[in-house]
This record gives sequence, C-alpha cells and structure tokens, in this order.
Amino acid sequence: MPQNLGQKLIASHLVAGRMVPGEEIGVRIDQILMHDATGPLIMLELEAMDLTRIRVELGVGYIDHMLVQQDERNADDHLLLRSACQRFGLWYSPPGNGISHPVHQERFGKPGKSLLGADSHTPAAGAIGMLAMGAGGVEIAVAMAGEPYSFKMPEVWGVRLEGALPDWVSAKDVILEMLRRHGVAGAKGRILEYFGPGLASLSAMDRHVIANMGTELGATTSVFPSDREVGRFLRRQGRAQDWIELSADDGAVYDHYEVIDLSQLEPLIALPSSPGRVVPVQEVAGREIYQAYLGSSANPGFRDFAVAASVVQGRRVHDRVSFDVNPSGRQMFQNLLATGHLMALVQAGARIHQAGCNGCIGMGQAPATDRISLRTVPRNFPGRSGTREDQVYLCSPETTAASALTGVITDPRRLEMPYPRIEEPRKPIVNTEMLVPPLPDAERRNIELRKGPYHAPLPTFDPLPDQMQLPVLLKMGHDVSTDEIVPGGTRAMPLWSSIPKLSDHAFVVIDDTYPQRALEVRPQGGHTVVAGINYGQGSSREQAALVPRNLGLRAVIAESFARIHYDNLVNFGVLPLIFSDRAAREGIHPGDELLLRDLRQGLSRSGDLTAENATRGSTFSVHHDLSPR
Repeated sequence: MPQNLGQKLIASHLVAGRMVPGEEIGVRIDQILMHDATGPLIMLELEAMDLTRIRVELGVGYIDHMLVQQDERNADDHLLLRSACQRFGLWYSPPGNGISHPVHQERFGKPGKSLLGADSHTPAAGAIGMLAMGAGGVEIAVAMAGEPYSFKMPEVWGVRLEGALPDWVSAKDVILEMLRRHGVAGAKGRILEYFGPGLASLSAMDRHVIANMGTELGATTSVFPSDREVGRFLRRQGRAQDWIELSADDGAVYDHYEVIDLSQLEPLIALPSSPGRVVPVQEVAGREIYQAYLGSSANPGFRDFAVAASVVQGRRVHDRVSFDVNPSGRQMFQNLLATGHLMALVQAGARIHQAGCNGCIGMGQAPATDRISLRTVPRNFPGRSGTREDQVYLCSPETTAASALTGVITDPRRLEMPYPRIEEPRKPIVNTEMLVPPLPDAERRNIELRKGPYHAPLPTFDPLPDQMQLPVLLKMGHDVSTDEIVPGGTRAMPLWSSIPKLSDHAFVVIDDTYPQRALEVRPQGGHTVVAGINYGQGSSREQAALVPRNLGLRAVIAESFARIHYDNLVNFGVLPLIFSDRAAREGIHPGDELLLRDLRQGLSRSGDLTAENATRGSTFSVHHDLSPR
C-alpha cells in the first residue's frame, strides 16, 4: 500500500507497536539535540542513571539560550553542559556558535534520519526530510541510553502547496496562514506533511520556518520531502554525500488534506499574546511600535536577514524603534559580513546581538512596558519576552523591517520600493571550526561533571498514593503555556538547573502567591490545579512539571493537554486527568477540596475515574489517557 512521507519515516524507525493512529508506538532514535536551558538537567538525569556513554549515532549539546551572563549562573550551566558532552560522548557547540535548530540543519541533519530534541521546535529539521520531534528531558535521557521513543501514532495531514508567493510575502506568512485557519491546537496528534508544486519556490530554510512553527499548531512534527532543493542546500554546506531523495509514494493518501494557494497569501501578523491570533497586517497597520526584532530559530535563513537589510539600506530606522538583529549562527554572521548586508543593517541603526536565541526566550532585549514589539520569533505567550505586560506581535522579516523604518506597524507592500530579490552567496562561508567533536573514550572516562553552587541534585518524590484529598490552588483558562507555569527570562532561567530555587517562580505569571500557598499545603499531601483546553502548550521544558511537583502538585485536571507537557507530568509523578464533561470545570472553584479514591486500581483497570468535590458535595467524572507502559 502506498505510504505518505510521514508514514515512511515512522515505518523505517518503528521498533514497537502498530502504525494505527492513536495507538502507542516506539521508534528508534538516530540523533539527539539539547541546549543549555534543558541540557544541564538532562545531564544530571544521565548521571543519576549511571550511563557511561550515549547509545545513539550522534548527540549535540548547544549553548544558545542562556547567553546573558549577568552573574555566574549561566556560565556555570555552560561549564556543566560542556563537561557532560565530554563525559557522555556528545558534540559541543559553544556560546556564540548559533541557535541549535539552524546549526543542526546545516551541520548534522540528514534526510531519512530521526532526531529527538529537548526543545519543542526540534521539528524544524523536518524541512530536510527528517523525522524530528521535541520531547521532555527524561525521554531524551532514555533515548540517549538507547531505548525507543514512545508516542501515539499520529494522523498525517497533507498540505498541498500550489502557486508561488507574491512579492512581500514569505514563508512566515505561510505558517501564520495555517495558524489563522486552525489555531494553536489545530494539529494536535498529527504530522503536517507539505508537498506539491508550490515547494519549488521555497528554499530549505524557508521550509525550516514553516516546520519550526508547526509546533505552535500543536503538531507532533512537520515534514517536507527531501528533493533537489534539499540536495542543493546540503551541497552548499559541503555535505552533498548526506543527501538522499525522499518523498511520498505515488498514490499515497492522507488522514486529512488541505490546499494552500501561495499566490493568494498576504502579509500576516499574530496579535498578543498567542501565535493563533492571526490577522492581515493591513488590519492593524498604523499602531505605534517600540521594537522591531529580527532573527530566531523561526526565521534563521540568509534571505530573512538579507531582505530586511535591503529594505533598510540607505535609510534610517525610526528613532523611537529599537531595531534588534540576532544572527542565527556564527556562520550566518560571517556571510552577512561578507556580502555587506550586516553593514547595511548597522548603518540603518540596527543593534547587532550575538548569535543565539536571546530575546526570543526572554534573555535580554525585553521591550518597554505595554509597548508593541514586532518579532520574527515563533511564539508570543504572555511575559515570554521578559516584560510581564508585553505586547509582542509575530510577523515576517519584511513586515518587521518596513515597520522599523516607519515606526508603526506597516504592510510592507506599502513601501515605495521594489521587492528585494535576494541571491545567496555563490560560495557561502561554511564554519565547522567552532563545533567540538566527542572525546576519545580513553579521555572521556576521566571527565567529571563541572557543577556550580546552583546545581542541586534531582529531588526524590513519594509514589502515587491510592487516595488523595487535594485543595485546588489555581483554576486557569485555556491554552496555559509552560512559559506561564515556569517562566524564562533573566530572573528565572538561570535557576533552571536548581529545582528548589526555581520553585519560587512557579506560576508567578498567573498568580505570584502560588509558591507560598503550595508550600503551606505540601505537608498535608499536596494540591491540584484545574485548567481548560491545551494545558501546557509551548516549550518542552520539563521544569514546568518538575517544579510544581516539588511544591506538592499531585494532579492536574484539564480539558486537554499538550503532548510534551503531558509526558513530563507523568514522568515526575503528577497525575494528568481529563474532564469527561467539560462543563464540570465550571463547578470547581479555588479552595475546593477534591477527593480521588482507589487510584491504583482505577488507573490499571480502565480510563475512567470518579472525583468528589468534598467542599460542594458533588461528584464528576474524569479519565486518563495513559498507556500500559
């Protein structure tokens, strides 16, 4: 039977289960990716597992998130990750070498291989025909130990691209169109597979933009065929030998199907504070901006920077606007220098920052209070920028550059200039010198992990009891993100490897009294929280499960969960329960005591449980979605 590309990639790595949508499967993992925000905790988990060396083809640790060294904590994380890469046999990418996702695509990504990353945007590698997924730290550690990665077999959603993009419209507008149509949970439990004649106008890095932000739709991953364009990309990276052709079989069918006519798209923008609030740029044109931000894993390609440089060349950005430019890698920095595009940006007034994630994760570049920041980053959850009352909009490099010039949100089609035609360098600079290969075994065995004063051991927790009576400390709405559960930014992120210290920051974006209230009830058996649809969307950070668990969180009852956060809750013994009737959430209020009985038998017997609201004398039905494993 003909297979689509998503099915072919899974079938070639399948080691357990049946490829039936909704059933649990296990796949072999070829490559591992992690960075300095998630990696140190994973390395402590590897140490706790007594692993001596990784058992996958390749692993890489990137320093790209924690680059604001306002004190010793981020630097200590860098030393820990470097020593752990040496100890366990991973490649190491030091500070300033670039963002993990584009650098990995340039240097290590291979069509047909599987990649598991401790970052929710790992599916970006699907741009070159990889099976690439994000996961929590425990899954990463287990995969590095050579075990399969388990998840539910997704449905495959075929998206046929037709036509070609008009002037002033680019790849960011394609994925924003998908978000406009389907919202932040529209692709949950699905693989997004792009194909069709419209691919001819999309470069490998354009496809990276689209695959990266498939995560914002809740997709398990996104995939593109490995075609001649992917071969061209790898050849320009000096890696022609790594290309193979991969595509769906003739006659392949999809569980879902959609068509996007690229020629009909227009510049789009996502309003605060969700990637799903997408409207045409012209609907919000004229709003005064404070910041225009260029770069990130969501727009990392040469044309993304070069087109913006061409727009502002010979002009000066508005004096009110902070025009922040974040090259995606050192190699990108060098190519922008060599072609003169960096000079054009500097002369126009851009602030040039080091190659890395930077303000995308709230590490510097925080905007002014309640002022509009236009960004080419992948997400704009509340407070993620580092400013609690932020106003972050997501848009293309074209819209960002045009608005930087005018000082207001501007549809780039309104600029009185021809659309820049960008040509990539004929012989691009390829920088492999910054990447440090794994040590020989004889040297590796003598390496000790370099721990700083904030690197606390992993906490230990009690097993799940058979009965729990838990007060409800928080009742939340829909689409709660992991940024709201455990924030990034310069205040909390340097503590991500110290669970006791980080616990002071849990849920503070939603309710800054939560940490103290949780500590007060922890000795009595802990607490629960209640939420709506898509709880835990966003980052793969397992700290968003581990930190509340450390404060006594024993169960989360929600209308639905985001995939990676659901797994993270299970990994640290937090029971994820789903309302059988969504209306039941309305009858629960903060302070209510919820009673859960016969948990061990109930969890092993079926998916259904009865919960009692002891405060109000009522009962309601919940269920779990756990597999036997």
